[in-house]
Amino acid sequence: MNYRHIYHAGNFADVLKHAVLARLIVYMAQKEKAFRVLDTHAGIGIYDLSSEEAQKTGEWVDGIGRILDTDIPAKAKAILEPYLTAVRDLNPDGGLTLYPGSPKLTRMLMRPQDRLSAMELHPDDYETLHRLFDGDFQSRITELDGWLALGAHLPPKEKRGIVLVDPPFEIAGEYERLADGLHKAYRRFSGGTFCLWYPLKQGAPIAEFHATLQALEIPKMLCAELSVRSDRDTTGLSGSGLIIVNPPFTLKSELDILLPFLKDRLKQDRHASARAFWLRGEEVLERD
Repeated sequence: MNYRHIYHAGNFADVLKHAVLARLIVYMAQKEKAFRVLDTHAGIGIYDLSSEEAQKTGEWVDGIGRILDTDIPAKAKAILEPYLTAVRDLNPDGGLTLYPGSPKLTRMLMRPQDRLSAMELHPDDYETLHRLFDGDFQSRITELDGWLALGAHLPPKEKRGIVLVDPPFEIAGEYERLADGLHKAYRRFSGGTFCLWYPLKQGAPIAEFHATLQALEIPKMLCAELSVRSDRDTTGLSGSGLIIVNPPFTLKSELDILLPFLKDRLKQDRHASARAFWLRGEEVLERD
């Protein structure tokens, strides 16, 4: 309940998460049939990067600030374009003052037939998010613990959709909780695309987390990780990862282009790294 994303909005972790989310939405929209995006930990929707909180940390400077309106190689630029276009559209006078959180980014990329369900537990953040989407019939904003939404709100009536799970990782046991949440949600909505965010930092049980996910025996599970610095001299965030269940067939090849670019552009020391690999999928089965 104490976590406030305004201090971190637009940082390197947001760049990876939102770029991939945009690709998932664009892919889903290739079919005419409607889909729903369920955002379990939605935040406030739009972040003012000129605010005292954002300026205090300045994390966006080394994130979206290094990418927006800069030279980008053509292949990476094409992959990033839906995400970057949304950021530019939120700043019509140029520059970078406002940054879209995941519910706003989703809403900007949706078609008239698509729907958004956004959950936010923090009472102040819920009120801000609710005001932002007030009167928008395509969006439903609910004051709810996002973990509960993985049961109560699945499957969506559209039977197509993306589930974004982006918890704050404030308390111990969140990696286990994330794996357990996926296990329960997948049983209810096995045809859905899930995108799970997790932090990379000193002492994080990443190998154990991956092993727990692999044991779920979900057929298609892709992992993307980006570290911008060494975790040796900090207890803070050194990188972040995404688990994508039922990814678009094009996503792995897109990540193989996008991640090396993000590593080179966002790195903060020589230990920066990036990788995309299958936790479960055809490539894993072939190696076994």
